[in-house]
Amino acid sequence: MGAEQPETIAAIVAAHRAGTITPAQTVARTYQRIRDHNDPAIFISLRNEKDAIAEAEKLAARDATSLPLYGVPVAVKDNIDALGFPTTAACPAFSYTPTHDSTAVERLRAAGAIIIGKTNLDQFATGLVGVRSPYGIPKNSIREDLIPGGSSSGSAVAVGAGLVPLSLGTDTAGSGRVPAMLNNIVGLKPSLGMISNAGLVPACRTLDCISVFALTVDDAALALSVMAGPDQADPFSRDRPLDAITPFPANLRLGVPRNGQLIFFGDRKAEAAYGEALKRWTALGAKLVEFDLEPFYETARLLYEGPWVAERYLVIKDLLASAPDSIHPMTREITVAGARLTAAETFSALYRLQGLRKIAERTFANIDALVLPTAPTAYTTAQVLANPIELNSRLGTYTNFVNLLDLCGLAVPASMRADGIPFGITLLAPAGRDALLASIGRVFHADTKLTVGAKGVAQAPLAPLAASSSDEIPIAVVGAHLSGMALNGELKALNGKLIEATRTAPDYKLYALKTTPPKPGMLRVEAGKGASIELEIWSLSSSAFGKFVNAIPAPMAIGTIRLADGRSVKGFLVEPGVLGEAREITAYGGWRKFMAEAAKA
Repeated sequence: MGAEQPETIAAIVAAHRAGTITPAQTVARTYQRIRDHNDPAIFISLRNEKDAIAEAEKLAARDATSLPLYGVPVAVKDNIDALGFPTTAACPAFSYTPTHDSTAVERLRAAGAIIIGKTNLDQFATGLVGVRSPYGIPKNSIREDLIPGGSSSGSAVAVGAGLVPLSLGTDTAGSGRVPAMLNNIVGLKPSLGMISNAGLVPACRTLDCISVFALTVDDAALALSVMAGPDQADPFSRDRPLDAITPFPANLRLGVPRNGQLIFFGDRKAEAAYGEALKRWTALGAKLVEFDLEPFYETARLLYEGPWVAERYLVIKDLLASAPDSIHPMTREITVAGARLTAAETFSALYRLQGLRKIAERTFANIDALVLPTAPTAYTTAQVLANPIELNSRLGTYTNFVNLLDLCGLAVPASMRADGIPFGITLLAPAGRDALLASIGRVFHADTKLTVGAKGVAQAPLAPLAASSSDEIPIAVVGAHLSGMALNGELKALNGKLIEATRTAPDYKLYALKTTPPKPGMLRVEAGKGASIELEIWSLSSSAFGKFVNAIPAPMAIGTIRLADGRSVKGFLVEPGVLGEAREITAYGGWRKFMAEAAKA
């Protein structure tokens, strides 16, 4: 059973519903892959295979269409309770046996997921490296000499290595994002309180959240939608409705740090990869807006220099008193400092944090999201073991401030460096904008054409978005109907709404027709033999769409246009018979650029 098998949640669920593969076969494949991969440091405890297969077989009695995770194998970080497994937080002396599932796990099971094991972590979720565990160091799924990233090391490696398509991590200071980058997968850090923390061993109780690892943004967003929602059992839970994923928005404004503010610790390859990622965002239609990163850095310093270390101390103070040697030396060194903090120091830090939150609010006043490197560089296990505190803290450069400022985050693969080290970017926005990050992150990830995880599996084309509940119909325009152009008023007169600016697949040629007013004609050619043409997608009510299409004069026609991200939409094409007298203008990449050049001439 190789890579031709369905790998993503979407593909697995579709195969299960179609009957081409059964949930029991998928679970059996998971266990076979775990044996073949042969890394005992990934899982702290693994469910009995026969029990997991038996549960998968029982799913057949349920309605597959009502189960969004029908038969999907899931791994859970071992600081989150799952019935049938001890919870260790990677400390054998701390281990206990929960009497029921955490709320997050309960919701996954209700959606048809099958929990197959508990994964390794930096002990008590203290660390971004993945090497601080008595259960061993999971091998990075991309390059074995690299750290796996932490604290959610086992969960990230399990997805990267193709053992499971979905795992749960946690994220206090970057533990759901740094390991995602290092394993070439997606890490979704939701808004605080969106997923219940009931049944989670806290690291910093006021900042913790359960996070999601998956191969694609759509898979991660689906898992979030299953787990999201308020919970009476968690006093930190918030009722935060999760919006639907939408098309890539027009006029997207992304914040990038001012010149000279980024830190890469001398890693030129990471710096170059970030520059390339920004070019990709620009090509997708985003506008880059500079902002001041210094207040965010100051917030990050508060996390480990301020009173939040005391929250980590509260979790293990009894163990520190009774059996200090049972705690990993690095975890102990970091946590003990929390005992010495005073109430005065705590309030002083809270006051400063409130001021920094106001600065962050102003930053987002004219920016939709920030785009930052997920981590400034990557380290080998040998490097981190030789310099554990400093290198760990460097990895949190762009992650430590996020939960303190109540932001949501999405870590997405951006490129594979020439030295075989994955590079990723993280999108950050104020709490509640989770759907926006998914909406833009999915398009960026698809545009990279990167394979997913470590198994060399190609990304499938982006799934079409579910139609909105209204009767709106999207239409793609490439010429005089573009915003600001001669015929755009026709769309506005029909109450048309601009949804997004995007590009076609590289399957089209563009011609300047001899019409009044001037118009282009777009012709579909053999796949890959044309160019990507800039266009806008507008939406019209069904009655307005009918009026609009009815009034279109020859030689224009409405056909199906394939977009760069794999979606299809109705839009303007030209009848090929009239192109004899037309001038080919494909090289301009779009009508707007051609008209700008013509105006200069």
